[in-house]
Amino acid sequence: MPTAVNARVTLGGVPSMTIATTMTVTGCAFPPPPAANGPCVTGQWLTGTTRVLSNGQPLIVQSSTSLCAPTGTPLVITVPQARVMAQ
Repeated sequence: MPTAVNARVTLGGVPSMTIATTMTVTGCAFPPPPAANGPCVTGQWLTGTTRVLSNGQPLIVQSSTSLCAPTGTPLVITVPQARVMAQ
């Protein structure tokens, strides 16, 4: 879940997200130490669009990369919108 959304740009009526958006992770299946380094608690986007900006920030797209803390695993976009494409 995003901690904040970008209401300035909507996609299909839904607010978009920029790479400045921090994500709160719930339901992470990674076991805690010492079995593994989970569960994921937060996620941060590292890359986004290169040509399309909102409020000076790149938007998050399906190919965006991210890292979760404390595990270092990437976030997974599970429900993308498919009507708008950007680079």
